[in-house]
Amino acid sequence: MYLIFDTETTGLPKRWDAPITDTDNWPRCIQIAWQLHDAMGNCIEHQDYLVKPEGFNIPYDAEKIHGISTELAQEQGVSLSEVLEKFNIALSKTKFVVGQNVKFDLNIMGAEFVRKDVVNQLQELPVLDTCTEHTASLCQLPGGRYGKFKLPTLTELHQFLFNKPFGEAHNATADVEATTRCFLELIRRKQYTKEQLDVQPDYFENFTQKNPAEVQLIGLKHINLKKASAKINARLQKEQAEAVTTGTNKEAASQLADVDFVHLHNHSQFSILQSTISIKDLVAAAANQDMSAVALTDHGNMMGAFHFVSAVGNHNKGVKAQHAEAEESGEEKKGKIIKPIIGCEFFVCENHTDKTRKDNGYQIVLLAKTKKGYHNLAKLSSAAFTEGFYYLPRIDRKLIEHYKEDLICLTGNLYGEVPSKVLNIGENQAEEALLWWKETFADDLYIELMRHDQEDENRVNPVLIQFAKKHDVKLVATNNTYYVEQENANAHDILLCVKDGEKQATPIGRGRGYRYGLPNQEYYFKSSEEMKALFEDVPEAIVNIQEVVDKIEPYELARDVLLPAFDIPEEFKKVEDEADGGKRGENAFLKHLTFKGAEKRYGDITPELKERLDFELSVIENTGYPGYFLIVEDFIREARKMDVSVGPGRGSAAGSVVAYCLWITNIDPIKYDLLFERFLNPDRVSMPDIDIDFDDEGRGRVMDYVINKYGSNQVAQIITYGTMAAKSSIRDTARVLDLPLNEADRIAKLIPLMSKLGKIFGLSEKELAKKFRAEDLEKVNELLNISDGEDLQAETINQARILEGSVRNTGIHACGVIITPGDITNYVPVALAKDSDLYVTQFDNSVVEDAGLLKMDFLGLKTLTLIKDTVKIVKAKHDILLDPENFPLDDEKTYELFQKGETVGVFQYESPGMQKHMKNLKPTVFDDLIAMNALYRPGPMEYIPSFISRKHGDEEIVYDLPEMEEYLKETYGITVYQEQVMLLSQKLADFTKGEADVLRKAMGKKQIAVLDKMKPKFIEQAGAKGLDKEKLEKIWKDWEAFASYAFNKSHSTCYAWIAYQTAYLKAHYPAEYMAAVLSNNMNDIKSVTFFMEECKRMRLPVLGPDVNESYYKFSVNKDNAVRFGMGAIKGVGHGAVKTIVEGRKEDGNYKSIFDFAKRIDLRAANKKAFEGLANAGGFDCWSDTHRAQYFAHDGDGITFLEKAVKYGAKHQENENSAQVSLFGAASDVQIAEPLVPPCEDWGTMEKLSREKEVVGIYISGHPLDDFKIEMKTFCNGTISDFSDLEKVLNREVTFGGVVTDVQHRVSKQGKGWALFTVEDYTDSHEFRIFGEDYLKFRHFFVINSFVYVRAFVKEGWVNRDTGKKGDPRIQFNSFQLLHDVMDTYAKKLSIQLNIDTLAEGKISALYDLLRIHEGSNTLNFVVYDNKEKLKVQMPSRKNKVKISQELLDGLKAQDVRYKLN
Repeated sequence: MYLIFDTETTGLPKRWDAPITDTDNWPRCIQIAWQLHDAMGNCIEHQDYLVKPEGFNIPYDAEKIHGISTELAQEQGVSLSEVLEKFNIALSKTKFVVGQNVKFDLNIMGAEFVRKDVVNQLQELPVLDTCTEHTASLCQLPGGRYGKFKLPTLTELHQFLFNKPFGEAHNATADVEATTRCFLELIRRKQYTKEQLDVQPDYFENFTQKNPAEVQLIGLKHINLKKASAKINARLQKEQAEAVTTGTNKEAASQLADVDFVHLHNHSQFSILQSTISIKDLVAAAANQDMSAVALTDHGNMMGAFHFVSAVGNHNKGVKAQHAEAEESGEEKKGKIIKPIIGCEFFVCENHTDKTRKDNGYQIVLLAKTKKGYHNLAKLSSAAFTEGFYYLPRIDRKLIEHYKEDLICLTGNLYGEVPSKVLNIGENQAEEALLWWKETFADDLYIELMRHDQEDENRVNPVLIQFAKKHDVKLVATNNTYYVEQENANAHDILLCVKDGEKQATPIGRGRGYRYGLPNQEYYFKSSEEMKALFEDVPEAIVNIQEVVDKIEPYELARDVLLPAFDIPEEFKKVEDEADGGKRGENAFLKHLTFKGAEKRYGDITPELKERLDFELSVIENTGYPGYFLIVEDFIREARKMDVSVGPGRGSAAGSVVAYCLWITNIDPIKYDLLFERFLNPDRVSMPDIDIDFDDEGRGRVMDYVINKYGSNQVAQIITYGTMAAKSSIRDTARVLDLPLNEADRIAKLIPLMSKLGKIFGLSEKELAKKFRAEDLEKVNELLNISDGEDLQAETINQARILEGSVRNTGIHACGVIITPGDITNYVPVALAKDSDLYVTQFDNSVVEDAGLLKMDFLGLKTLTLIKDTVKIVKAKHDILLDPENFPLDDEKTYELFQKGETVGVFQYESPGMQKHMKNLKPTVFDDLIAMNALYRPGPMEYIPSFISRKHGDEEIVYDLPEMEEYLKETYGITVYQEQVMLLSQKLADFTKGEADVLRKAMGKKQIAVLDKMKPKFIEQAGAKGLDKEKLEKIWKDWEAFASYAFNKSHSTCYAWIAYQTAYLKAHYPAEYMAAVLSNNMNDIKSVTFFMEECKRMRLPVLGPDVNESYYKFSVNKDNAVRFGMGAIKGVGHGAVKTIVEGRKEDGNYKSIFDFAKRIDLRAANKKAFEGLANAGGFDCWSDTHRAQYFAHDGDGITFLEKAVKYGAKHQENENSAQVSLFGAASDVQIAEPLVPPCEDWGTMEKLSREKEVVGIYISGHPLDDFKIEMKTFCNGTISDFSDLEKVLNREVTFGGVVTDVQHRVSKQGKGWALFTVEDYTDSHEFRIFGEDYLKFRHFFVINSFVYVRAFVKEGWVNRDTGKKGDPRIQFNSFQLLHDVMDTYAKKLSIQLNIDTLAEGKISALYDLLRIHEGSNTLNFVVYDNKEKLKVQMPSRKNKVKISQELLDGLKAQDVRYKLN
């Protein structure tokens, strides 16, 4: 007997793995149907019951699926007890329980039996399911988990077995009938085993005889439950309408017109990828609607809170100013003061620390009434991220109970606990939930009503209104806004698709094949009128909002910075400090440390020095930040102890002598005229800001020290918000709208660098012409034209404009670190950094300081690691310990390096432009370097030629006033630094130090209002000292023009000092320095190539890796050549290098591959490491084997390298077992060394390409080295030109290179075409070639062949339909082998001779050389005299030569310059 049954329920369980005794978890049964069949498939009985709901109702979401309403079940249902009794009788007759995905139904009925305490055998009976891995493999539907087939639904199984889908689903009677048919058909097709059915072997035969044809339905009549429910619903509504007229709250209705409506539930862009509203837009929208308040309730986070309060504050300032003006002039006051309401929509789950199952919880809105409430919100949001994050940031009821003080609670949207339970579980459970929230929040709980014209809301709202009346909870109306204007709904939908990686064309819904989206376009920032009209019948929902707003006290989030307490020695502690929180002790300790440091730094403390120190300490005392200096001094001292390099200083902090005496900075401010007031203005309290450079390897160790010292709950990093820039908003939108990739790419390329769509579209033609260069203007106009169209491209651009600037993701600020006095969550909300336990603030860098947090910048500077590495290499090689801090500043060799412009790899001076200026300037003193560092940036660059001329005396140095010479002398009369403006304003016009700093800031930031106030003061006070007013006017005008370019001298000095240290090392220890440079760029192959070129120029050999000389990083060998680091080889890790180097240190160099394999730890260096070393040339030091032999074998398929490794392993095994012979001596078993297989060595190209494979670059040479002259003389372009075809449009580009990859393809039409990659010194590029060209040139596409190509870059095709131009095209005009280029194109050799170097020996050597290479090419001589600036052309009539590589090499060897044409 088989009992096939199915149920319909009130919903789904919260936990699928809960036992049936957990009756709260399992939904209720509201319909059950079963059929009992005998072994041959005959129907014995069939039953179908609706179950009367006792003490619960049927939720709307369940009714939507099966159509059974509470009313239908009440009218036509049978009591549960009766149903269980009848079901139990059926169970007693059966051998098996059968169903489709029947485990769910077993649990549902099991829980019902438990509820009624009825004994049954349901859970003991064996089960047969029609939804199993077996039926999945029959149906073979793709899309299952882990790449398997998906489990079939009943409809899918029916379709597979009977070739037609099964119509009515989710009616238990119909489902059972279909399940029975499928089950019996599966038996007929022998898809169950005799063991599963517990039958005799002949059972299947008998069954087939009884059922020879396809099993049919037994033909039961099904009631359409949805229609039946609708009928009853219509009847009941009619009865209700006749019984009562709806009563609106008369009192509320009378107030409706006068009350202000305020939006209490709004999302901003900080609800990441879920809202298009920026904070600015939100405040502007509230202001436009004349609302008196507005709330911010982002999902789970409070990232926008500070920006929101600031934006409202700025709006209110403007309104107050307008009101004041209006009052004075008697005009009308415009605008309202807005009250900011900070809230958050939290995900409230059962247990926020439980991460064993996914529980996204319910969405609840909490609003802060006061500052205390705000801090409680911050605590909750922090806990959601740091403890509760699992898919989403989550909290639970326990946390809410703990932090509920001063919070207002709204029940939330349809995903809120009360509405969600009404829709999904039942009204009784929803009511229970409401009572918990009421008990927790009392009068601060409000039921939230929304009307977006959705059926589910229409179902839930009457229940909520009923709850509100019954339990005396007030209603409020909200709109849950996600975009400002209704027309932005589409852009918002695109944003949701970006979040989920979906296409917009995918339909909105739940489950496979659907995506998330809002049901309609009503979620915009509606006006008061619209909201009042929507809630006309529930006016109290609008009127009550004012009560919520009145409960909220406005508060500021900005506050003074709080410093963590610094632990000072006992003798400095002051009792008074404890009483009034003063800083006397810290000030005294700081003074003590400063003067102690000053004695070490300066020896004698002169009165001037004492005055400067006292002045600085007094300013520090007045600003109240002695602790700041003590904290910084402490971790910098620790950093040096840990052997972390610390930079000399950065920014204006280097102007502080106190910082210099504390070893926070390493540049003497007095020596370089650096000003303290540029760092801390004595007239105005502002936070000091010391940025510190550490070497990038040690930075993490310093952070760990700070975390350990102050506690991990007091140290955090700073969040960054990654926003959608113009190009990425285009690409994202295009992906969602399914615009082809190439079109999206083309549109994105039309946007000029660093431009914003918002700026491009808001400007007139004139403004655009002013803003963009000619070539950019063309692109911008094309972009504007496309956007005016009606096609998909136009839509992409126009929607992207709305999305531009949206927050796309969050990251971590590279160097900012926050330290707080106590637990950081007491001050700001935090989240967790990805992949670490370190906190990150939810507020970003722009506001953390305003929020009262101490921010330090810990920067990792690669150059410091570079200096440190060079010092180590020098120590290891020469046993000299260099001290970079004490390099002499008058070192001739170093200045010579600058004068020659050989500054590649020198910090801040390596760009070609800087090299050119250095050659012209020929610096001789450190001040020149500081000035050039300050001048070499956009703007002041135009002053560089004048600076150089004045230094060399080619231009007269003029001072407007003789008094200015003192400060302008070092820069040859040109104002370069802000400090000069500050010092001169003090000297000429007696400005105070504070005023001088204000002036500097105003000029730098072009603050016109401040400058207008200060100018008369400057002219008056300086004029009073008898200075010429006309000249003063000129000085002021010059300053205004230049001061915005003037640079901070403190910063320039510090970085010039680091640059000087690097140049000193490069000048004195070139090999060691370049080895360190290469090591520090080991992961960037392009940089390695670039610096290897520099080594070539310096005539420094760079040798490949070598197991007898190399380390992990680059190093210098005994012959002063740079040796490649083994760490640069793929497959050779830290462990392998460590064992190789240790083995070498212990027992000297390795003598052969066998010796090597015997001595190193083979667990650390595996086969891959051996192969990498062999390919890169690491074993070339043993001359008796060459690279090819390591990969050769004696026909047995095992390479020689593998044999050597096995030999080493066996040898080590023998050593370890230390066998002792009978006679007590260690046995000396010799294992035979494998034989080296004889084979041909690889050719140059094979060697080089294998090097490139394992290292990423060619080491022992470049394949094109033999063709350098051809490439230089006969090519007008390089491969890198093809990365941007627009630049070479309508030009013929000739280039040479080596073919590194070829793929021959056949098109759909059967024609051949190819993809081929060509590489030269600059880059590599993949070309495509089709049609005739392919057939003509295909024989050149051979890997490792050297080609010379002429290609013409044409304009793209124009699309006839759209009239738009495609990407540029490449037309190949000719291919040649590079070998033939010299013979084909070299027609004439011009030899250039300097008259000064013409000696008899040189001429005869030249004559001999030309005689050897006689031929038919024209020969020409050019003799020149540089002094007299003369040049004589002398064509040779008789002698002709054959131009060849040998001849040119011969000329080069004799240092003769030549030219080919």
